[in-house]
Amino acid sequence: MPQFPSEQLLTFATVLSEGTLDAAARLLHITPSAVSQRLKALEQLAGRVLLQRSNPAQATEAGEVVLRLARQVAQLEADAGRELGMGTDGAKPALPIVVNADSLAVWFLQALAEVPQDLNVTFDLHRDDEQHSTSLLRSGTVMAAVTATPEPVQGCRVESLGVMRYLAVAAPHFVDRWFPDFPNGMDGAALNAAPTVDFDRKDTYQWAFVRSWPGASGDPVPERRGPRHYVPASQDFGDAIRLGLGWGLIPEVQCAPDIADGRLIELAPDRPFDVPLYWQRWKTASRVLDVLSETVREVSGQYLAAP
Repeated sequence: MPQFPSEQLLTFATVLSEGTLDAAARLLHITPSAVSQRLKALEQLAGRVLLQRSNPAQATEAGEVVLRLARQVAQLEADAGRELGMGTDGAKPALPIVVNADSLAVWFLQALAEVPQDLNVTFDLHRDDEQHSTSLLRSGTVMAAVTATPEPVQGCRVESLGVMRYLAVAAPHFVDRWFPDFPNGMDGAALNAAPTVDFDRKDTYQWAFVRSWPGASGDPVPERRGPRHYVPASQDFGDAIRLGLGWGLIPEVQCAPDIADGRLIELAPDRPFDVPLYWQRWKTASRVLDVLSETVREVSGQYLAAP
């Protein structure tokens, strides 16, 4: 079993987080040549190519394994230094986390704000669809994730956070145009024919909602037909629906006031769309991860429904 020097692991992780050897050299206060030499020594020790020298630099499949190790070693060293009361020269270790846009907009920032300040940690947030976020755990890019995947990634533990409830909504003038007989005649086929707002091309929730609601004949809706708008920001996504670009699914906590005030119409009051969310984190013993996980658990309970 090779013993990887911590300075080589740190350099490797820094190159991947900064994107280039030059940027990593500036952050580490060494020369680009020294960065290159450390990477070469690390690859010789591993017996594999670990880094694709692209722009930005990317880890190979073997490099993802080493990146996980580098992140874990860095976190353990940071935790040990914190417990020993050792100074960090003003630098705070960044904790990389991936979270979906709706959780980020609704509750996750509140959880980060409640993490005790004495942990002396910063957060490096990655935004990705909750159906796809575990890929960043596998690659070692992040240490924790809000995800819709209940199966734990290798080397991680998982726990249920609760259910994010979405409601299908549209602006009143949109309903008048596209659903003139509302609430009669509402089914999957009617929704499928109307313009839809999707977050991005990974967003399948609107289509899943349509497919869960048969057409007038009782048969499943066969294919996506209506025009789609892509609006990849949580606030802007909701605004696009409020302005009448299309219908879509918005978290209940975000759209309930608009429904109450008549600015939005709930298209299917008896058909909420529930998405179970999970917290996955590395199994590595870490006080920072433990405290963060406890805070995430407490704050999510204030916003998410019970599973």
